[in-house]
Amino acid sequence: MREINRREFIHDAALATAASGAALAGVLNAAAAPANRKMTIMLVCGAIGVSAKTQAEVNVLAHKHGFESVEARGEELARLSDGELQAVLADLKAKGLVWGAASLPVDYRGDEAKFKEGMKGFPGVAKGLERAGVKRLGTWLTPSSDSLTYLANFRQTARRLREVASVLKDHGIRFGLEYVGTQKSLVGRKYPFIHTLAETQDLIAEIGTGNVGLVLDSWHWWTAGDTEADLLAVKNEQIVSVDLNDAPAGKPREEQIDNQRELPMATGVINVGAFLNAIHRIGYDGPVRAEPFNKALNALDNDAACAATITAMKKAFALIQ
Repeated sequence: MREINRREFIHDAALATAASGAALAGVLNAAAAPANRKMTIMLVCGAIGVSAKTQAEVNVLAHKHGFESVEARGEELARLSDGELQAVLADLKAKGLVWGAASLPVDYRGDEAKFKEGMKGFPGVAKGLERAGVKRLGTWLTPSSDSLTYLANFRQTARRLREVASVLKDHGIRFGLEYVGTQKSLVGRKYPFIHTLAETQDLIAEIGTGNVGLVLDSWHWWTAGDTEADLLAVKNEQIVSVDLNDAPAGKPREEQIDNQRELPMATGVINVGAFLNAIHRIGYDGPVRAEPFNKALNALDNDAACAATITAMKKAFALIQ
């Protein structure tokens, strides 16, 4: 989930140590992928505090540190000439990378005028993503509102996201929705809203365009009280992308704060192994990113942050059976 406000959390100083070459090599060697693993480890720079100004810079960092897929920067791709785009695609192929997912550039959560203004340029972004061969795009759902009751929020959200999804469908792009299960976020405003897998599936059915699915996050899966059985009931074609995170130790699930997360496998509070193995068993074939929005991770330089992240992700992926 791409938050508008930067998340703040002071992480254990050992995070930087995890980025050392020796630690990285050991974990990478231990994380040989099962022959039938279809999901890919995606680099999303903003989610780990990495600064990359162009798609080419994202690709370089991903290749250098062993990521398998990359975020697609939709607005940038839409601006490229045919020649520039072909150069980006050739570079992606040469580095053995594939597209992961793009993020929604339209603010559908605010007032109607802002939404309509954002939608004006969105068909051009969708066309640019299609031209580049990007097939997935996602966004997140706000779990509460100060002004809209559940039903009013549901109707407005379904209407606006149906408009977004229709544009994406015209360009062969799947649209993923991420529910926010953090309990404190649910009660942070007057009217609670969608915060579970089942409710998100209700919204997807209401949108009804046929190209809308889920963004699953281990953090929100855990904080919402969803289960391994819930994941196993989902089909691969219903999942657009996946986020992988751990939680701070020593705090009850109901007291966890959304902007205080850990890299996967940092504490073991969230059963990352059960989460990953469930989506592996249903044949999930899309991107998986780390999304801790972690202050100590953000403070590292680009290479150190990428190294720490791929170490954590490979350690988690080693649990896949």
